[in-house]
Amino acid sequence: MTEQKTLLIATTNQHKLIEIRDLLAGIPVNFRTLLEFSGIQEPEETGATFAENARLKAVYYSRQTGEQSISEDSGLEIDALDGAPGVLSSRFNGTSYPDKFSAIYKQLRERNADGSTARFICCVAVANGQQIEFETRGNIEGQIAAKPKGTDGFGYDPIFFYPSYDRTLAEVSVTEKAAVSHRGQAFRELRAFLKTW
Repeated sequence: MTEQKTLLIATTNQHKLIEIRDLLAGIPVNFRTLLEFSGIQEPEETGATFAENARLKAVYYSRQTGEQSISEDSGLEIDALDGAPGVLSSRFNGTSYPDKFSAIYKQLRERNADGSTARFICCVAVANGQQIEFETRGNIEGQIAAKPKGTDGFGYDPIFFYPSYDRTLAEVSVTEKAAVSHRGQAFRELRAFLKTW
């Protein structure tokens, strides 16, 4: 009998962890989380792109824990703001998402760019020590909603309007979001890879 492989889902964001576990459910892999490892500091995300940060985190956590590790880096790019907040999405304008939204709407008004096109991007990497074993990227195109709407989802979902649904990603069900989201796309590709791993 082949021994079941183990992978660390290396994120400290509990909302992301729930989404990832749902997307990878049923795969014959033993998934561990950072909650099982104490005293590991988060690495400084110095990459200029989502892909660079995903690789950096996957390698860091694999080396820190001795486990093969999955990491992702994701965020929102707004065309009228020259791609901001981009890789700084989680650190943009403090920690409060209502404050982040206010800053974005203010900047868009200053540029007369309400309703700007935008996209969510998610890059995923799997590392075994220093070696990257797999990486992929998912993205979803949309626009900035006229105002935040919806109470589901998390992060920037309330201001991301997805035209095909005619709603923000905070107004759709978990299943609807996973079917089209950047994270859903990337982790379905990872799921296919893990089936042959």
